[in-house]
Formats: sequence, structure tokens, C-alpha cells
Amino acid sequence: MKQTAPRFFSAAAGAIVLALLVPHPAQAQGGDLEARVKRLESEVRAVQRKVFPGGSERFFEPEVQPETAPETAQPSNTNSAVADLLLRVDALESQLAALTAIGEENSFKLGQMEERLAALEVKAEAEEVIEAAPGAEEAVAAAAEEPSPERIAAVSAIIKPESDDAGEDDYIYGFRLWDAGFYSEAQQQLALTVEKHPEHRRISHARNLLGRAYLDGGKPGRAAQILLENYQKGPRGARAADSLYYLGRSLIASGDNAKACASFAEMADVYPDIAEGRLSDELASGRQDADCD
Repeated sequence: MKQTAPRFFSAAAGAIVLALLVPHPAQAQGGDLEARVKRLESEVRAVQRKVFPGGSERFFEPEVQPETAPETAQPSNTNSAVADLLLRVDALESQLAALTAIGEENSFKLGQMEERLAALEVKAEAEEVIEAAPGAEEAVAAAAEEPSPERIAAVSAIIKPESDDAGEDDYIYGFRLWDAGFYSEAQQQLALTVEKHPEHRRISHARNLLGRAYLDGGKPGRAAQILLENYQKGPRGARAADSLYYLGRSLIASGDNAKACASFAEMADVYPDIAEGRLSDELASGRQDADCD
């Protein structure tokens, strides 16, 4: 955010210093310096109103009030008038220093507010892409069918890696189950991975693949919820852009092409490099399938 206040204050402070450094005849000091100080006081009040719009009157009065003096200073009072003006200059310098500090603090706070607002806007836009995804049609039956002996044997044949990184091992095992087409087992394994390792470096991968396992397993509503959550919770995650793409695919499978197009548009807007690079072919295909404009 462009910060103009500190430069304005510096210019005013510079004017004060210049006014003090330029030599003037003793007789002229009372009049010229008086005029300069009055002008600077007026400028400070203008700056105060910019920093404290609608503020109380205590911010708009000089810290040192000069005594009422005749318009034409008498030679016998010249030294006293100059001393009084110097006091007023000191007060102005203090005010300018305080205003500069306040302006810088306000600029910093505004920058923080803009960052928070940007994050909230991304979240709001994502929530507009999909409302609460329907999940009633995907409820698991109370008495699930027992897997066949052949399936149990095939799943058992998939080896879970063992290393000193448990989070990596759990994710890789879930990936192997998904890659072999055992989507229900992959769902269980990847859900466990997300629950046990929420701070792991693979968390974006795990949530994204969990959503894909539900999509590939014929549960697009549940997939949409998980994929949107991955984007919202980790917009800078390694698979956040992928989740927006597969969110669109889940919405197409749910019959909501309009929201699918919104998801694809969000992906292209937030992640242009990925949308035009690694996932460009997939994005073009998704848009075509959803009949996006």
C-alpha cells in the first residue's frame, strides 16, 4: 500500500528546519518567523485532520499557545518574541514527530488488514463455488458387505513402507491402495493419514488424494467437500490447485456444471502458472465437459 503520510510529514519538518537556518535581520525575525510559524501550525492542523478525521479538538490545537501579541513587534520585545516563536517551533516539531509515528503505525495496520481481507476474499469466493455438498446419497450402509477373500488377499499383497517418517509411510501406503483401485481401503488409509499427521509436509497431497479416492469410488459429493476443504485450509499447499480442478470434476459428476465452471475459473485465477502449465490439458478438458463459456 502506498504510504504518503511520512513523506508529507518530512516535508513539513524540513520546512521548519529551513526556516530556522536561513539568517534574517534581527528586526525581521519577529515578523517573518511569526508568519512562518503560523503557516506551519496551519499545515500541522491539516495533517492532524488527515490522521485523525473527526477526532477531538485536542488534536487540532498547538501544544504551546502563544500569548496575544500586537501585530507589529516592538524592538524592545524582539528577543522575547523570538524565544516564544522558538518554543512554538519546538512544539510543532514534537507534534510532527508524533504524527509521523502514528502515520507509520496506521500504514502498517492497514497493510495487515489488507492481507487478512485478501485471505477472507479467497475463502468467500471458494465457498461460493460450492455450498454444502449433498452427502445423503453417499451414507454408508449400516451393514456393509464383507470383502471377498480374493480382495482381502489382493489388499494384503500391497506392502506398506516402513521408514523413520511415519507420515510419509502412511501417505505412500494410501497412494498404493488408490493406485491399485482399492478406493474404499484408500479412503480409510488416507483419512487416517490426515487425522494422524495434520502438520506433515504431505498433508496437502493426502487430503487431495483422499478427495480423489472418494471421486473415483463413486462418491462425488463427499469428494467435493474434502477437496474444497483442502483448498480452503491450505491455499498454498502443493496440491491446492489440483483440489480445485478435481472439485470441478466432482461437481460435474454431481450434475452441477455451473459450479464446476466456477471452480475451474477460481483455479485459473488463483493459480495461473499451474492452470497454464502442469494442468493446462486437464483444465481445458474439464471446461469442455462442463460446457463452460
